[in-house]
Amino acid sequence: MTMPGAPGSDNATRPAFVLASASPRRLDLLAQLGLVPDHVLPASIDETPRRDEPPRQYVKRMADEKARRVAEQLSDPALILGADTVVTLGRRILPKAEDRATARQCLSMLSGRRHTVMTAIRLMPSAAWPEGRTCERVTETVVTFSRLSDYQIDALLDAGDWEGKAGGYALQGHAAGFIRFISGSASAVIGLPLFETAQLLRGQPGNWLP
Repeated sequence: MTMPGAPGSDNATRPAFVLASASPRRLDLLAQLGLVPDHVLPASIDETPRRDEPPRQYVKRMADEKARRVAEQLSDPALILGADTVVTLGRRILPKAEDRATARQCLSMLSGRRHTVMTAIRLMPSAAWPEGRTCERVTETVVTFSRLSDYQIDALLDAGDWEGKAGGYALQGHAAGFIRFISGSASAVIGLPLFETAQLLRGQPGNWLP
């Protein structure tokens, strides 16, 4: 795939910046760093965990496969950002809530318990930008919900911001009023660890971030 040049950038030193995700939350988080992707190209991959695959290994594989799938499609110089977020209870990966029943199941399991949110990010240059560096980070954030009554779970479900969210909740949504403890990166729980992303971008050739 050939792309138009990165608008407003010096293509001699900095290629197009491509986000391999359709997540509006990741776009908003990148904007906090002053970055607007030149292209948004969601990667279509099989996100089914392998049998007995540990959560950390799974989330790293997902971020890598997303970035790699997009990189393989590009013939122009580009730097691709792939990311993936999972909510885990021990070694169990909770599903993305695509329906109300799944969201209720997730919230019932998380009620009154501590869980871990893992977000992996992967930066990968396209073959046409050999100066770029492939690198990755995985962040782990501990989150604890207060104990939720059936009425409170119903209220969260009625709010609707669980749709498509790992673990059936959004930290930036109505669930925030029931989270009594968080240790780690709040932005990673939302979908992109800003500090780690900025550090990786600063390590790339070109002037990505101050």
